[in-house]
Amino acid sequence: MEFNEGAPASVAASLPLDGIVVLDLSQFLAGPSAALRLADLGAKVIKVERRAGGDAGRSLELAGQRFGDASTLFHTINRNKESYAADLKDPAERAQVEALVRGADVVIHNFRPGVMDRLGLGYARIAELNPRIVYAGVSGYGDTGPWRDRPGQDLLVQALSGITTLSGDRDQAPTPTALAIVDMSAGAQLAIGILSLLVRRGVTGRGGRVDVSLIDTAIDLQFEPLTVFLNGGGAPERGEVRNANVYLPAPYGIYDTADGHIALAMMPIDTLGTVIGNDRLAAWPAAQWLGERDAIKAEIAAHLATGTSAHWLALLDAAGLWVAPVLDWPALIAEPGFQALDAIQTITSGTETMRTTRSPIRIDGHRLEAPRAAPMLGEANVRIDSELRHAEGQR
Repeated sequence: MEFNEGAPASVAASLPLDGIVVLDLSQFLAGPSAALRLADLGAKVIKVERRAGGDAGRSLELAGQRFGDASTLFHTINRNKESYAADLKDPAERAQVEALVRGADVVIHNFRPGVMDRLGLGYARIAELNPRIVYAGVSGYGDTGPWRDRPGQDLLVQALSGITTLSGDRDQAPTPTALAIVDMSAGAQLAIGILSLLVRRGVTGRGGRVDVSLIDTAIDLQFEPLTVFLNGGGAPERGEVRNANVYLPAPYGIYDTADGHIALAMMPIDTLGTVIGNDRLAAWPAAQWLGERDAIKAEIAAHLATGTSAHWLALLDAAGLWVAPVLDWPALIAEPGFQALDAIQTITSGTETMRTTRSPIRIDGHRLEAPRAAPMLGEANVRIDSELRHAEGQR
């Protein structure tokens, strides 16, 4: 079966995944974000949703914001897709989805372990319908083990995996990142797995299955400090002052200035002391930079608080040291460096427009753009059902 309509005009036929058809049965963030990346790269993504309410992300509002018939979050993660509404528990409608599977290249889901099998859409059945299919699943904790049926939610996985014990100073409570980093990273890992199987299929003709879990992703995100711990580095202990990495010496961290904040990365303490005019830092023995990092950071903090951000940035930049201003979003968006990135696009739904991010990937030197908003629930049903009937009639 071929799907001939629905691709936005801005998606060029030369994009890497032009001609690839993806069925996205997932919801919320991790699975839909993987499908979004494939759509940005030229794939045709058909989002298969429940008839009653669709993807739960449609109603997941941040700051009460909505765009058209759904939340802005839903449009951010599901732009440039089509929507096909179906009740997977209804045999007739599941048969329609199976017909879609026969003409697809990729199926993505994030149901809990066992649910797809109970629905009659497990890997064995999907591969029977289409041996060349790439079957991609994302779960909270994998298919086995005592955590298998726990709720797979980003904050909960951050807490369970140890991520929250790495941020903040020693006297603070465990601190989560303020972004859904596990969900988004799991989506990226799933997209990598999908693309690798598409490459293998191009060579051998054989499809396959890729599975990613949030917990595996969260553990992998910590590969640097966790590897240190696993090889005798000792249990991670947050610093008392300006903690930013549990195993790195001073000055690594963020510091107050007289009018803002600056971030200091890896650099020799003696060089830093010389550049900013602090004799104590300039004379601090290198062998003590890790063991006495809290004392060193306290000295740095007291000294930097006496001058403005611009003053310190000018000195440190001129010396070639690794430093950056700490920007909030209004300041970031006003920066010429941000404007040069061309990182924001406008998506359109009817007469409404909404600004959001665009894919960070560049293909052949060009940044990807997909201005079509997320679809209304079931928007493509009539056309797709007609195409299915036409394809059936040609068999």
